[in-house]
Amino acid sequence: MEAVGLSPTFWSGKRVLLTGHTGFKGSWLALWLESLGAQVSGFALDPGTESSLYELARVGEGLNDQRGDLRDLGALLELIAETEPEIVLHLAAQPLVREAYRDPLGTYSSNVMGTLNLLEAMRQVGGVRACVLVTTDKVYANQEWAWPYRENEALGGHDPYSSSKACCELLAQSYVASFFPSERYEAHGLAVATARAGNVLGGGDFSPERLIPDVLRAWSADEPVTLRYPQAVRPWQHALEPLAGYLQLAAALYERGPEVAGAWNFGPGEEDMCSVGDVVERLAGRWPQAPGLRVERSELHEAGLLRLDSSRARQLLGWQPRWSLQQCLEHTLDWHLAWKNGEDMRSVTLAQLNQYRGGF
Repeated sequence: MEAVGLSPTFWSGKRVLLTGHTGFKGSWLALWLESLGAQVSGFALDPGTESSLYELARVGEGLNDQRGDLRDLGALLELIAETEPEIVLHLAAQPLVREAYRDPLGTYSSNVMGTLNLLEAMRQVGGVRACVLVTTDKVYANQEWAWPYRENEALGGHDPYSSSKACCELLAQSYVASFFPSERYEAHGLAVATARAGNVLGGGDFSPERLIPDVLRAWSADEPVTLRYPQAVRPWQHALEPLAGYLQLAAALYERGPEVAGAWNFGPGEEDMCSVGDVVERLAGRWPQAPGLRVERSELHEAGLLRLDSSRARQLLGWQPRWSLQQCLEHTLDWHLAWKNGEDMRSVTLAQLNQYRGGF
């Protein structure tokens, strides 16, 4: 039986504002919400890559597609007043670590000021009951230790991207304490949570300087893939895993209010924690005559070891990962090969979504 937060019984007819709906995770989430019967309004910039899941899967067919910049407070005020969302899912961001090194000002502006404007627009207009702000597993002050991080661990961020997302966490905490405190919930009616997920994989990710897209681009050109940190260990998971968590969290906020507010981790099980090099080797096992890899060290800092403790989500939301890393890689590769073969990618994407949903 599908969990309450993943059921059309809850989502059908709900007015949802989804920021970042043209991005990789946002496109998967938009399709999921559409399939659940939600009335989705999307707010985002144009897709940032030449090929995009949003265009290939024709995501815009089932939602109110609004283009704009989160740094434009006036546009957000107008959008929320017009669409009257009950639930807000905030995914829009500059999401790339290395791009943040090249453009730290733009990254902080987009991630921090964009989140601030969204919170302020909800405060001024009112009417929103549940808001999930998506950050990242990289918000923690990484000690490179073997233990998984829990939601009450110290925040930090060595690089600009990680730091910008940690700022969003602090910003959310401040706005909740100042304007949406639990003791005044009956007056303002808004419950806010932040969601921290691991490294997501899946079909339709064409972003530069991400592992799987880089591997598939290189091998498709019959070239070896270049790895910067082959020994780095990450919490790998299919994009649908944390998206399921966001949906369950949003539904819980809507129904239970501040009781489930705060920060939440959505990471894979320990068995799916492995190094960058291991992931590439697994993928090579399913790629005919994979050209191999080469290592090119980078002077830019990235975390070497990062694990998440998702006990809170498992115990209080009933969330848990459904696909193993091997299944995740297989579905990602199947999607990519279907695209290369010219198949209808909306049908392929919806089929994978339905296959994932069948596990609940």
